Amino acid sequence: MSAFLYAAARTPFGRFNGALAGVRPDDLAAAAITSTLARVPGLDPAAIDDVVWGNANGAGEENRNVGRMAALLAGLPVSVPGTTVNRLCGSSLDAAMTASRTIESGDAEVVLTGGVESMTRAPWVLPKSAKPFPAGDVTAVSTTLGWRLVNPRMPKEWTVSLGEANEQLQERFGISRERQDEFAARSHRLAHAAWESGFYDDLVVPVEGVDLTRDEGIRAGSTPEVLAGLKPVFRTPEQGGTITAGNASPLNDGASAVLLGSEKAAATIGADPIARIAGRGVMALEPQAFGYAPVEAANRALARAGIGWDQVGAVELNEAFAVQSLACLGAWKIDPAIVNQKGGAIAIGHPLGASGGRILATLAKVLRGTKQRYGVAAICIGVGQGLAVVLENCDVRETAQ
Repeated sequence: MSAFLYAAARTPFGRFNGALAGVRPDDLAAAAITSTLARVPGLDPAAIDDVVWGNANGAGEENRNVGRMAALLAGLPVSVPGTTVNRLCGSSLDAAMTASRTIESGDAEVVLTGGVESMTRAPWVLPKSAKPFPAGDVTAVSTTLGWRLVNPRMPKEWTVSLGEANEQLQERFGISRERQDEFAARSHRLAHAAWESGFYDDLVVPVEGVDLTRDEGIRAGSTPEVLAGLKPVFRTPEQGGTITAGNASPLNDGASAVLLGSEKAAATIGADPIARIAGRGVMALEPQAFGYAPVEAANRALARAGIGWDQVGAVELNEAFAVQSLACLGAWKIDPAIVNQKGGAIAIGHPLGASGGRILATLAKVLRGTKQRYGVAAICIGVGQGLAVVLENCDVRETAQ
């Protein structure tokens, strides 16, 4: 038995403190659910066996289990369960992988997956004192991104910042600042062109009450020359710093949703499947090497699908940083032209818990549009992990059979 992708939608991705700053994460998630289910009007929501939702924070308005909260806020019957998974940046891709296994096992026929993040509204947290009534000050810790309240037993080399970890990658692989800036400019150029061509019109649905119809961070005029003027953030130029605000993904708010089902669930859903989940891969490395973890995750997913890179016609790799994306492409030895053909996270944005759903849905549509049979969605994850999924285009699959 296989799991299939039937429908998907997402909100526009907003900038940090941007247009979506006033929207709670559970409301963003509910908006993605409502928009996705609107694409399959024949589906009775009561037939959804489970909601599996990704979220990387959970410390604030997500109220611990944002999957269940969003399902209720979206008006799903109270009989539809909901759970939340947290694999940081890979949370919504992990949600889809988890749901696909559930479907393949026969434990469910229809599962709604997705993810959400409001990095703007991520709270500050105050750790509790080991002793009551401390006399000194306490420090509020931001939960927006990266390590927090780190266990002192963790080796220091593991807990470097995400940016420093990727500066180490550029040293390891000799990836120049120029290449990173060129890759980042390409992301903006392709994302802008995709919006202008109407590619995203049926994948992205505005949030009610918010004047935002497109991803907020895309800069149509971005060029390598413009990006070259930005200062490195994590190391000084004298220290060999290459990573800037322009060649790394920004902080964002947004939500995505993907409806999965078995093959026979087509009658229940009232639609034909778009793509089959053909393989899955998980990989872990040293925490500071997280940007390179998608390499083996994708290789494992392909092996489980029974295919090689020579059969892959499209790749959606979440662009956490230009440098780690280039490192992965170099390891796979694939044509860069098939990667992120409609722009990537450097331009579109990376609301942590929502990005996996975005790349999966985008990949399915790219495969349909290019009539390619197989594609790979891959994502790097802080603390040394990577995930990947192989999709098979159902249109081409039927022809091949």
